[in-house]
Amino acid sequence: MDTLQSNIYTPLELKNGIWDRVFTIAPLVVIGTKEMEGYDLAPKHMATPMGFGNYFGFVCTPRHGTYHNIKKTGNFSVSFPRPGQLVTTALSATPRAGHVSKSEGIVEQLPIMKASTMDVPVVKGAYLYLECRLFKIVDGFDSYSLITGSITAAYVHQAYLRVSDQDEQEQLRENPLLAYIANGRYASVGDTYNFPFPKDFKR
Repeated sequence: MDTLQSNIYTPLELKNGIWDRVFTIAPLVVIGTKEMEGYDLAPKHMATPMGFGNYFGFVCTPRHGTYHNIKKTGNFSVSFPRPGQLVTTALSATPRAGHVSKSEGIVEQLPIMKASTMDVPVVKGAYLYLECRLFKIVDGFDSYSLITGSITAAYVHQAYLRVSDQDEQEQLRENPLLAYIANGRYASVGDTYNFPFPKDFKR
C-alpha cells in the first residue's frame, strides 16, 4: 500500500482547526426557535439526519440564542430553502441591533410562517420542513455542541417528493437543491447522476 505523497498533499496544521483551509459541501438549513415573546432564525450548514430514523441534528454554540432557546422550550424547526431563497437565508443570519430584538428587527421582516404543531417559525417557500422536539444536546466539542431532535412532523413540497416512477435526474434538474460550500460559498445543485453502488449493496 502506498503512503501519502508529501509532494502532492500539504499537511494541515491542527492547532486552529482545518475547516477554513479546504472546501467541503453541506446542506444549508434554517433553524427556527421561539425566543421570549418573539422568534429567531439561524442558518446552519453543519446539519444532518442522525441515522436513518426520524432524528435530525446540527452544530451550534452556547454563545448563540438558538442553543438557549431550544434548551428552554425543547422545540425547533428546520427549513430547507431552495436556491432562489438565498437572500432570505443569508438575512436570517443578521445579528441583533442595539435594543431591538432580532424578532422585531429582522425575523418578522422575512417571509415566514408558523410551524403546524409548535410555536416556532419556518421559512416560507422552503421545500422541506421538519418540526423537532429536543432529543439531547452533546456539549464539549471545544466551544461547540451537537443539538439533536426527534422529528414530530415533516412536510415536503410536492415537486421534491421522491416517487418511484419519476425520472429523478430530470426532477432535480427542474427543482435544484441549495448547497453550502464551506466556508463562504454556495451552489445550486441540479445535475445529478445515479451512484454506482456495488451489486447486492445494503445500507
